[in-house]
Amino acid sequence: MISGASRGLGAAIARRLHGDGYTLSLGVRDPDRTHKSLGPAAEAPTLIERFDATEPATAPRWVDATIARFGRLDGLVNNAGLLKMVTFDEGSEAELDELWEVNVKGPFRLIRLALPHLRAAGHGRIVNVASTDAKRYRDPSVSIGYAMSKHALLALSHAAKFAGWDAGVRVTALCPGAIDTELIAGLAGVTPGANRLAPDTVAEIVSLLLRLPDTATIAELVVNTRLESTL
Repeated sequence: MISGASRGLGAAIARRLHGDGYTLSLGVRDPDRTHKSLGPAAEAPTLIERFDATEPATAPRWVDATIARFGRLDGLVNNAGLLKMVTFDEGSEAELDELWEVNVKGPFRLIRLALPHLRAAGHGRIVNVASTDAKRYRDPSVSIGYAMSKHALLALSHAAKFAGWDAGVRVTALCPGAIDTELIAGLAGVTPGANRLAPDTVAEIVSLLLRLPDTATIAELVVNTRLESTL
């Protein structure tokens, strides 16, 4: 299962895992658009279901549809995310709530629903796409609200690791620097393509994390785009 797979990083992950031979269940806001945009990766047996982290009822429907179609679940990639500039001087509390709903509560719901199936698989994998902002706060250009939500996602990843460990479930918080997608394209001072990770590069890392054996778990993986003393 891959959330937010209709474009950007999610689409790159879907294409890479499809090429690796995985059977995919994609949770997206606009299934029709995804069918058109993903090409061969959207064709059968791929399942495309509507999932919107701001609509809690779509989470169990997506998980139930996945199990009904495939009878099992081996991996969950929590990729869907939201970036809004919320600081002490700009942004609203409503926008902070949106960040929390999409970046924290959405993954929490999916992990809670998926864990029984991942435990049953005996070698389940969860990859939560966090950010370098999950590892530190970088002043002055970072959204405080975004960093807060990604720090929470990192904590959620470690909790899920403990919850599934004895059943062979392994969990990674993937913390990339800026990725060249629409998510950051509208931010002030951002030059497209400049010092940015390519989505295909991050998708390759997700592929590696899913292939690793139980004895080589990576709890946190930081992939930076800049030189920083602490990362």
